Amino acid sequence: MQYGICNLSIVPVRVQPGDASEMITQLLYGDFFKILEERGKWSRIRIAFDSFEGWVDNRQFIKIEESAYQELNTTPGTYSGDLIDYLTDSSGGLTTIPFGARLNHSQKLGHLFEGRAISGIKEKQNLINTALLYLNAPYLWGGKTPFGIDCSGLTQMVYKLNGYSLLRSAAQQSKQGEALSFIEESEPGDLAFFDDSDGTITHVGIMMQDNHIIHVNGKVRIDRIDHSGIFNMDLKKHTHQLRVIKKII
Repeated sequence: MQYGICNLSIVPVRVQPGDASEMITQLLYGDFFKILEERGKWSRIRIAFDSFEGWVDNRQFIKIEESAYQELNTTPGTYSGDLIDYLTDSSGGLTTIPFGARLNHSQKLGHLFEGRAISGIKEKQNLINTALLYLNAPYLWGGKTPFGIDCSGLTQMVYKLNGYSLLRSAAQQSKQGEALSFIEESEPGDLAFFDDSDGTITHVGIMMQDNHIIHVNGKVRIDRIDHSGIFNMDLKKHTHQLRVIKKII
């Protein structure tokens, strides 16, 4: 088995080994993974944090030893705490990193970080404060940053930055936690899941106070939620059908 780490700001992870293939998630700086297969200029990887698999360009990561992978995998994450920050190398060159870049291995990658770092497990009420930092970020399928993010990317990153683990897709996340019977039982920070006409979970958002929800629909936005689903306050209609609300923590 071989191992790698992302040494660039943001790297696409794709369905198939090719630049034109669909992006299904992203690696942020410091994300590390197992290399499952190498094919030409591409490698199929399994990301350590959420076990999500896909293809990355071999020029967009570096390999690390198994010992480094195991050390990273057993060390709580430390992350960049501002929406955008910078690393410097020995020659003074800058690497831009996004909110949530993992810093644990940065010195071994030859980078110095002097910004605000965050780590540890935070109180549940801090989830909403973190989510609001992404407000108005544009929708991007597979995205995980304030410059482009999808619904489950938002929930995963918000929980991750507060010390909790979520899987990558909305369908996967819906299998985590404890189901609640009514909206009235929910607390800010709980996750609401929504399905399509076939009953497939396709959307997730974070519950807020007073029957509001923060989610991604065109952009990260705040809407109303009731027993039917999300009521878009701009369109004046329901846009997502509520399936279940889950208490994760």
